[in-house]
Amino acid sequence: MATVAITPDQDAVVGEIFIAAPPARVFQAITDPKQMPLWWGQKGLYRITEWKADLRVGGKWSSLSVGVDGTSFRVDGEYLEVDPPRLLVHTWIASWSGALKTVVRWDLEPQNVHGLHPSGPRKSGTGTLVKIRHQGFAGAPPAAISHYEGWKHVLGWLQGFAENGDTVDTR
Repeated sequence: MATVAITPDQDAVVGEIFIAAPPARVFQAITDPKQMPLWWGQKGLYRITEWKADLRVGGKWSSLSVGVDGTSFRVDGEYLEVDPPRLLVHTWIASWSGALKTVVRWDLEPQNVHGLHPSGPRKSGTGTLVKIRHQGFAGAPPAAISHYEGWKHVLGWLQGFAENGDTVDTR
């Protein structure tokens, strides 16, 4: 289960989740234009319909999505750091947020796990501790709250996809 919080200054949403899959698999799931639309979204909420990415520092990425009511929206950005399979940093400009430009940092830390963990049982073997930090919300607390709710979903969807192949259509 993901843990997600808003920093006290309301500038960032931070979260983490353990995924029982190697960092390379998780990195692929968060960067491959063919995989992103498979898992990012939920029936009755919204789903990504298209993901484009030029995965290099300075490269651009974009996603097109559709809400349950048929409304389209997009998120665009630029890759700031790309260090597979351990780090991905990119800007985030959402069509519904006006001129707000934020930054998302994905840290993927390899983990060797055995048995129980304070957050609950985990499979023995290797996996990845995924840490996200989505920052730049200072002066826009409603946007931080909205993204806080969104990241709780996204990290769970990523876990289901990387561990079990769960998709928007199968979960």
